[in-house]
Amino acid sequence: MNKRQILGFALGPLGSALIGFVTLPMLAWFFSAEDIGRISMLQVASNFAVVLFTFGLDQSYAREYHETHDKPALLKAAAAPGLLALSLLLIVLLVVSPGLLSRALFELDDTTLSIVAALSILASLVSRFLSVILRMEEKGFAFSMSQVLPKALFLAVVGIYALRATQFRFDMLLDAYTASIVAVMLVYAWNTRHAWLPALSASVARGHLGLLLKFGFPLIFGGVASWALMAMDRLFLRQLSSLTELGIFSVAASIAAAAGIVSGIFTTVWAPTVYRWAAEGDAQGKIDAVTEHLLAAVVLIFVLTGMLSWVIAYVLPATYDRVQYIVAASLAPPLLYALSECAAVGIGLARKSMYSMLASFMAAAFNVVGNYLLVPRLGAGGAAISTAVSFLLFLIVRTEFSCRVWHVVPRARLYGATSAVTAAAVGFVLFGEQHRALFMALWMAIGLMSIILFRPSLSLAVQSCAQLWHGRRLKWSS
Repeated sequence: MNKRQILGFALGPLGSALIGFVTLPMLAWFFSAEDIGRISMLQVASNFAVVLFTFGLDQSYAREYHETHDKPALLKAAAAPGLLALSLLLIVLLVVSPGLLSRALFELDDTTLSIVAALSILASLVSRFLSVILRMEEKGFAFSMSQVLPKALFLAVVGIYALRATQFRFDMLLDAYTASIVAVMLVYAWNTRHAWLPALSASVARGHLGLLLKFGFPLIFGGVASWALMAMDRLFLRQLSSLTELGIFSVAASIAAAAGIVSGIFTTVWAPTVYRWAAEGDAQGKIDAVTEHLLAAVVLIFVLTGMLSWVIAYVLPATYDRVQYIVAASLAPPLLYALSECAAVGIGLARKSMYSMLASFMAAAFNVVGNYLLVPRLGAGGAAISTAVSFLLFLIVRTEFSCRVWHVVPRARLYGATSAVTAAAVGFVLFGEQHRALFMALWMAIGLMSIILFRPSLSLAVQSCAQLWHGRRLKWSS
């Protein structure tokens, strides 16, 4: 994958983050924390449906893509089982108990809300399979536009609400959110029509489907465990705290997701690239180098977020004042997950997916206990702490398993740096409000040490930016 392709993939997370920085304050000012918490529960349900009903076959598709000639048949074998199963389940739920989804997710008994939620969940699963096609074909610009345009639509709808509405109800927020999810699906469908239209008439050999299930089926359990690892905080906040605390946590997580755009860029580009390296027989040295550069980026993002978190208080309403102390810990899920994808890539290359499942279960179990103990006492802050530490454990365990089944990777610096920033983030949640100056000094100290420690990575980044800028200037001058 060349620099132009990587830039194409990067435009999506960058554009989405930029739009998110505009959209999030608008949502916080016009909709209640409870309504934002309700939307967060729909996101949890959608993510669970994607994890469970892909049956791990999306990852099987990615693993076998470069080694399969009949790609339409591969796509049909991977996508059809989950799409049929989820569609049938949603239809049964809506017929048997029309208000069940709305009650379970939103604490509101409304058939219309259930139908809209079901549409959003199904569209999310379809989008998942279609997005994998663009990733594997390395069509970065099309992938990015499929991400950015729906976010822009969501912003436009919320903007219309802000200008014209006199009251802001949850159903308005749900309609805007679902419209953006469906738009994602439609744009993906248009950009991948060359792949899924032939797949409709393709024939699938039973042995081919069996091969995909052999690799993907263990990933169902690992995927559910990964979902639990990411969703336990919201579920415990819903049950042991309040929708207001859930809304505060969701806002912090949304800001962290925007700040962690490096995770979105990396995980999008990584799978097709590393599997191609493996097919070419030139993977280990490149993986070690990428891990080092990604670690430098992750540490500096933690540092900059911690140092600049005070800005949040001037952007969001007073209800969300605690977000500034929680946001650094909320960086752990996207950033440490991206690091684990890189450092533990040997699990996928060795086709030992059971180890990913085991690592996810261990971290998820830790997160359950942590949330159970901390959420009743600390609310959103307790959820952020438990999830951050759980993802650090996930990174370490997954990396150790990868070293066991593939090649040993350098990891002393990986564990030391990630432990340091996670500890600082946890301390910021607990004591940041009382000792802000002390933590500002701590973030600065970690930042200075990181500049020294990761000097080769930073020098490479500066050189790459300079070359890119010089190339643009030559293009403009000509």
